[in-house]
Amino acid sequence: MQKQKREHLKAEFKQSLTEFVETLKNHVSTPDDQWAIKGFIDIFRNIYTISTDTKIVSKILEIHLFPKLLEFASQNNYRIVLAEQQNYYPDLSFVNADDESVKFAVDLKTTYRLPDSPDFCNGFTLGSHGEYFTNRKSYKNIQFPYSEYLGHFCLGIIYSRVNPGKSYESETYRLEELQSITSVISDFQFFVHEKWEIAGDYQGSSNTANIGSIVKISDILEGNGVFKKLGEKWFDDFWMNYGTIQITLPNGKIKKITSLKEYLVYRGKDAKFANPMARKPSRKNTRRGQK
Repeated sequence: MQKQKREHLKAEFKQSLTEFVETLKNHVSTPDDQWAIKGFIDIFRNIYTISTDTKIVSKILEIHLFPKLLEFASQNNYRIVLAEQQNYYPDLSFVNADDESVKFAVDLKTTYRLPDSPDFCNGFTLGSHGEYFTNRKSYKNIQFPYSEYLGHFCLGIIYSRVNPGKSYESETYRLEELQSITSVISDFQFFVHEKWEIAGDYQGSSNTANIGSIVKISDILEGNGVFKKLGEKWFDDFWMNYGTIQITLPNGKIKKITSLKEYLVYRGKDAKFANPMARKPSRKNTRRGQK
């Protein structure tokens, strides 16, 4: 497929997805910006509250949004292919109903605002930079080979946790008390960006090969990631080679390149092209009121 056509299809899909995402807050929120989900109900009309555990919240949000995603796909002539395994990338593959060569990867990503620094969030992981990322024809841990997707998107959700310092204790309510239950999360912000647009130059977790995101909320919403001035090709090149290139320091020690500035210098490009990135405040600093 010609590059110009690929870019046109990608821009068209992104625009449609962005317009769709702007409708989701009303779907998941009450008029006072609480989450419309209050807990689990049994056949005896008992409601059991849920915790703010990120895995639980993320999965329930995914279930909550899935009917709307199916509706979006149908309206835009796509079908959704779900990841076959839990650890597969992406969460959702949008495949054009008339041309199966037109595919888009969409990962659902959720995170919470930091209570002591509400301008920042806890961040996302943006998929692996391992086998399927470096070998674009690989089927390992991916629904379709990476190169078959015309674009890789993050549908992101940022929220606030209610009483984040409170230890979780499940509470039981009767159905008649539904309106009195306080939701565990609130104040949603939705966004859509290609994942390179919100990527950082550090891993998202210490024990797995995951790409980390930026963490300042305004930068996330604007797609102002560390590769902003460089583009997707540099994002791909950096993460395909993350930690594999070694340089010799003046003192004779060997060092692996794991920062974008070092990588740009190694490639002969001015390090100023690495977009400045706000770091997440440390707990020590936030306790002192510093940002």
